[in-house]
Amino acid sequence: MTLVLAADPTLANFGKDPLWITIIKAVMLFLFLMLGILFGVWYERKLISRMQHRYGPNRAGKFGLLQSVADGLKMGLKEDIFPRTVDKVLYLLAPVIMVVPAFLAFSIVPFAPMVNLFGVQTPLQLVDLPVAVLFMLAMGAVSVYGVVLAGWSSRSPYALLGGLRSAAQVVSYEIAMGLSFVAVFIFAGTLSTSEIVKAQADTWYAVLLIPSFLIYVVCMFGEAARIPFDLPEGEGELVGGFQTEYSSSLKFALIMMGEYLHTFTASGIAVTLFLGGWRAPLPMSWTWAHTGWMPVLWFFIKFVLTFSFIVWVRASLPRVRYDQLMSLGWKVLIPVNLAWILLVAAVRNIVVNEDNRMIGIALGVVIVVGALAIWMRFDTVNQRRKEAKKAEADAEFEQLSNEPAAGGFPVPPLDLPHYHGAQHKEIPSGTN
Repeated sequence: MTLVLAADPTLANFGKDPLWITIIKAVMLFLFLMLGILFGVWYERKLISRMQHRYGPNRAGKFGLLQSVADGLKMGLKEDIFPRTVDKVLYLLAPVIMVVPAFLAFSIVPFAPMVNLFGVQTPLQLVDLPVAVLFMLAMGAVSVYGVVLAGWSSRSPYALLGGLRSAAQVVSYEIAMGLSFVAVFIFAGTLSTSEIVKAQADTWYAVLLIPSFLIYVVCMFGEAARIPFDLPEGEGELVGGFQTEYSSSLKFALIMMGEYLHTFTASGIAVTLFLGGWRAPLPMSWTWAHTGWMPVLWFFIKFVLTFSFIVWVRASLPRVRYDQLMSLGWKVLIPVNLAWILLVAAVRNIVVNEDNRMIGIALGVVIVVGALAIWMRFDTVNQRRKEAKKAEADAEFEQLSNEPAAGGFPVPPLDLPHYHGAQHKEIPSGTN
């Protein structure tokens, strides 16, 4: 039996499947995501518990594997409570808006190239588009409406603040995440996910475009609303954030499902755009590694490792302050991304257009020098501001220390008896 090397699909291979094959692929994707949620919850609990020297789930089923099933049944059977003042239509609609776009966003992720599915040669990907990555970004933005509507329809101050946080958060990280894809588009020459995977046959973009990859890694935690960027929930200061008024019922289960689906989508996009997709690791790019259904194994291994990294970050880092998130998005990620895109465009122009190579090199030098000059200028200004604030704070502290009545920290005289815990009593004369 001869091994047949799997072929790279293109946009021309999509839209030609029989209807029943499309239905089968949709059902397979749905089952993968639903089972992934069940085992993902169990895996996250187990992994975090091992990091914290605990056992984790170990009662329901072997190794606690049925704990997620038990939790799902409990949420589905619990009494559904409606607070009196909620907007019932939007209150019910919000969890659905959070879940459905997450399912749709995963439809563009390629699990494998052309495979034999019940005798039909078809790409193991539900759908691909000329603007597939933009479709994923759009679905991520639509799901934010679910969070905002959940907070607004609950008519609770904590839920409303959580929804507003989500709206402001998406503006800061979504722009940086979209810009991190631009370098990928420049090198791949397409927005199709299947063709982006094909373009990584020689080198993964996580290596070739490492700044874009690192920026996306930071942004994907905001996309999934996971620690350290789970500010819309913020139980430390907002009770439960946008989901405060959702009891532990089916609606709450949908919200948790949406969160996990966004985590899976962020992991799948990282694997597809930066980690070679279904391709085997570069030292293992032999014929048998890309044969038949073997690419599914490589995709699954990368997917699990990426999800494990997200869990590891949750177990290791605390939640950042809201102003720190906004400052990181607007003052660091977006400017660095823009400078990196200009540099990538200049390098790509040098490589592709040999006639304009000198112009491209000169442009690249100008961009690098300009970026360094701007960075040094802002660094100097920020350093002066920090020094001025420190001097002002030191002067204020010294003033307050010298004026106890103005809010300082006065030290009582040490010769007072009550300072040592003893009540002052007059000692009769003649007493030793």
